[in-house]
Amino acid sequence: MRFQNREQAAQLLAAELTAWRGKHALVLAIPRGGVPMGRIVADALEAELDVVLVRKIGAPHNPEFAIGAVSESGWSQLSDDAVLAGASERYVQQEREHQLEVIRQRRAQYRLVREPISPTGRNVIVLDDGLATGATMLAALHAVRASRPQWLICAVPVASLEALAQVRRQCDEVVCLHATADFHAVGQFYLDFPQVEDSAALAALAGRPAAGE
Repeated sequence: MRFQNREQAAQLLAAELTAWRGKHALVLAIPRGGVPMGRIVADALEAELDVVLVRKIGAPHNPEFAIGAVSESGWSQLSDDAVLAGASERYVQQEREHQLEVIRQRRAQYRLVREPISPTGRNVIVLDDGLATGATMLAALHAVRASRPQWLICAVPVASLEALAQVRRQCDEVVCLHATADFHAVGQFYLDFPQVEDSAALAALAGRPAAGE
């Protein structure tokens, strides 16, 4: 299964989440790719949109391959692949601090749009454009669960079977349009998969068209 772009994937996800329409749900998107998708889903469900700030910890010499992730609170987790990837304790600590600084910068940007919305007692949908290792989604679910939502949903268009099995244990419900063992990168499941810039993510969060649209 391949999606035309993030917009189509979000529309299909929204169709699978219609049970939450009009139920004061909160969509928490993982920046940056998840935010424009989150806007589409939130609008379709008459829900609020906010972000959950997490960052992957990339492998040495291959930063796109996640060996773990860190959340805004500073909580982090590492996969078994960290040692196999040659990540020393010093490397992990330095990368963790770097990603926390990126999170702090992102939060400062997003605060210009709005203050964070509390997920406490809410039906929360955590959304991203796909799960490869699942590291960032696991960190996001951990962060949201700490705020005691009423119901916690992971929603993604595509995921590896391994990642999906891990996230199922960390939430109340999973909505995934396509899961497969033949998974190399999220982008392989999209015909058009450009990088989402900060300006586009901020525009989506604010509910306005991105520049150039």
